[in-house]
Amino acid sequence: MLNIDNLLLYLTRICVILLVLPLHEFAHAWMAKKLGDETAEYQGRLTLNPLAHLDPIGGLCLLLTGFGWAKPVPVNPNRFNRKFSIRGGMALTAAAGPISNLIAAFVGMVVMRIYMATDYYLNYLTESFDAEVYGMDPPLLISTFLAYFVSINVGLAVFNLIPIPPLDGSKVLFYFLGNKGGALAQWLARNEMVVRIVFFALLYSPILRVPLNMLNGLIMNGMYWITNWIPMLMLG
Repeated sequence: MLNIDNLLLYLTRICVILLVLPLHEFAHAWMAKKLGDETAEYQGRLTLNPLAHLDPIGGLCLLLTGFGWAKPVPVNPNRFNRKFSIRGGMALTAAAGPISNLIAAFVGMVVMRIYMATDYYLNYLTESFDAEVYGMDPPLLISTFLAYFVSINVGLAVFNLIPIPPLDGSKVLFYFLGNKGGALAQWLARNEMVVRIVFFALLYSPILRVPLNMLNGLIMNGMYWITNWIPMLMLG
């Protein structure tokens, strides 16, 4: 059923598709360039233009389910400089995407905490409490939008850090496994279809969904706790 709350959720997801997914892929391209690989830049991917990164299926999945993806950024690890190993460079490039989502989520949390400490919002809460009426009025719509923005960014970061190819977490895991990571990568490549089927089956079951939701909640609660100084400072 499409109500105001659901409509706001979809609008937030559209903003994520147009703003946050491009930021995620830009972060991959930016880190690859810093390490010496300009492949993504040559292919027009070192940009925040959403059209350069949009994957129609991934964007639709994000719109409908909250989980999605963009077109993978091309990376040639052989062009990395020698400050890092190829495996280390791939891990850094992969981690840059989820880190960008966490940064966006934290910025969103800061904006939300500042907004929720303003007289505009606090007066609305007081008036609504006195009247015992809680509707989707503009002050509440803004806070709900910001909360969705934070939640979706955290969810994308956690989702992308799952150590299953082609998600970013797999490249980070391979780095920490050392030589064993190469053997695991080869096994996953040989069994890619089966691994993906099992992964998506688990993703929509409580086996994986419950711990992911718990981790999302822990991260959001941590950000909320870190920003407790904002209302204390504003409200004196």
